[in-house]
Amino acid sequence: MKIMVSACLLGRNCKYNGGNNLDEKVCAFVQGHEVIPVCPEELAGLGIPRVPMEIVNGVLINKEGVVVDEPVRRAVSQIVAEHPDVDLAILKSRSPTCGVKQVYDGTFSGVLVDGSGTLAQALQEAGIPTLDAEEVEKV
Repeated sequence: MKIMVSACLLGRNCKYNGGNNLDEKVCAFVQGHEVIPVCPEELAGLGIPRVPMEIVNGVLINKEGVVVDEPVRRAVSQIVAEHPDVDLAILKSRSPTCGVKQVYDGTFSGVLVDGSGTLAQALQEAGIPTLDAEEVEKV
């Protein structure tokens, strides 16, 4: 099975704050499979560390008010185009790109709303099953 995984979950230091979200359950789940680590924000050239971003009225904007939508959506399109044969994507919870079930509401106040990040949504539209990292233990 070919599994796409948010790179931060595999221990890559690509989070907005320069850290990672190493998830041992995800690492154990993907062991023995072909793993494709991805980070749309890194691919978009936003840097590490970088200013946090959220989806505001459908547009990715960072906390300083800078619109970063175009480079991120370009990176998302590239990821989906380069990996059409992925069997599953395991993505970082609540991320503005990778969140599968929830994302922050765009006010930078920590409030969550139902919805998907830009990569999760694009993968779903391409027919690729997505799994929130927090759901891995339930599979």
